Amino acid sequence: MPISPEQAQEIEDLRATTTPTLRATVPGMEAHLYKAIPVLDHGFVRVIDYMGDDAAICQAARVSYGKGTKSVQNDEGLIRYLMRHWHSTPFEMCEIKLHVKLPVFVARQWIRHRTANVNEYSARYSILDREFYIPAPDDLAAQSVVNNQGRGEALSGEEAQRVLRYLQDDATRAYDHYEEMISDDGQQGLARELARMNLPANIYTQWYWKVDLHNLFHFLRLRADKHAQYEIRVYADAICDVVKDWVPAAYGAFEDYRLGGAQLSGKALDCLRRMLAGETVTQETSGMSKGEWREFQGVLNDPA
Repeated sequence: MPISPEQAQEIEDLRATTTPTLRATVPGMEAHLYKAIPVLDHGFVRVIDYMGDDAAICQAARVSYGKGTKSVQNDEGLIRYLMRHWHSTPFEMCEIKLHVKLPVFVARQWIRHRTANVNEYSARYSILDREFYIPAPDDLAAQSVVNNQGRGEALSGEEAQRVLRYLQDDATRAYDHYEEMISDDGQQGLARELARMNLPANIYTQWYWKVDLHNLFHFLRLRADKHAQYEIRVYADAICDVVKDWVPAAYGAFEDYRLGGAQLSGKALDCLRRMLAGETVTQETSGMSKGEWREFQGVLNDPA
């Protein structure tokens, strides 16, 4: 269960407390505030605060102090122009702060995006909960034979059950020892900052993560991609659902130009022009390596 009944009550109490503001607010985000969106078996994403909206992006681009005569259609067109031409600073005018509960190994992938402010739960000060990410049987897969950082065919039957048993047993045993080491039990227990090093990478941690919209879009472009690791992709998908309610015009442009678009190299663009002209182009005549050609073919044949 991602949150306890006590935490659910705390969220209800927070949502029951309102304060007047002159800031721009977005109804879709107000509906999300503080609520926990479940992710994986024990994780969640929560919106804690946000600043700005679609209009703030346009206001920054125009450096204006009012709406003037600009219409919603004008704003959407401007946002699409900014996205299409890779402008960044207008999108940086919007920010969001999230509370995320996630497995440690996912957090270590996530933290590679260094353009955010992060404050993580301290296992030096506090005791971590006995909560581990255990994949659903359908999410267990063998190592890919063509991608060194990807998955291949799904495991099944006895092999899948053996892996699940190892994951559960190893996590439980490590946490049992962690508890024993920090317990005083009539003696002085091991320091928490030392005892934590025995914990597995599938234990859950939590953090507050604050990021501007430009850098959030960069995160989502990589992590909501279908090739991203499943365990971080589901967090990115949950955040996408929030962002589309926050800045619908900006998210629509991002979905079109980034998530649904593709970037072609000069060689790939030349091959495409030759194909459109009726020429049969092969990897040998393309000027591209086998890896580049395979990726190019993937872009051309991707049904998405």
